[in-house]
Amino acid sequence: MIDPIKSVFTFCATLFFVLSPVLTGGFGGYDPALFPVPQVNPPAQPAGYAFSIWGVIYIWLLASAGFGLAKRGQDEAWERTRLPLILCLGPGTVWIGVATKQPVIATVLIFWMLGTAIWALLRCPRKDRWLLQFPVALLAGWLTAAAFVSLALIGAGYGVAFGETGWALAALAGALVTGGLVQRLSRAPEYGAAIVWALVAIAAANISGNKLVALVALVGAVPMTVLALRNRR
Repeated sequence: MIDPIKSVFTFCATLFFVLSPVLTGGFGGYDPALFPVPQVNPPAQPAGYAFSIWGVIYIWLLASAGFGLAKRGQDEAWERTRLPLILCLGPGTVWIGVATKQPVIATVLIFWMLGTAIWALLRCPRKDRWLLQFPVALLAGWLTAAAFVSLALIGAGYGVAFGETGWALAALAGALVTGGLVQRLSRAPEYGAAIVWALVAIAAANISGNKLVALVALVGAVPMTVLALRNRR
């Protein structure tokens, strides 16, 4: 039995998620002083322009939630995505506030968001693809990159195992393996496109400094692009 109240909860969670940067003052990256090994311009972090993708994600998620509430409140296909979206976007409303003070907890939280976003993506129907699968896929794709970047900053910031370059390469590997698997399962080209956007931005941030990370990011973007284009066809 479909519970129409979930469409209301989904809309509310989306609305507060979209408003969270305004309510918290936004997020400009982890404070380097929060780490034993300060993370100033870490190689795992993409160039600043890449974060503009959030504007597209926010607008499209809100449009999707509004349409779902108004037109698909008792639609079984949309219903399957609502619980994972609530579990992703609800906790996501506090992520910025947590990240400004507790990057380790923020990393755990962003992996939770990633898992629930992928869960939602894999439940998206082909019906109303541009109004549901598109924004969810962009969100899940960007979170795939962001979660592993966050993990790299934690690892390097706490001096675990290897340095900044090693953690950046590990982050790229984690994002590519996860991204390749989810791309094949979801067949949503927007998911792969968001990861490629992040990879190119990581390369751009390192092109004049850490050329190894830049090269690996660009090389990794190639198979992700191929997978996304195949799904588009």
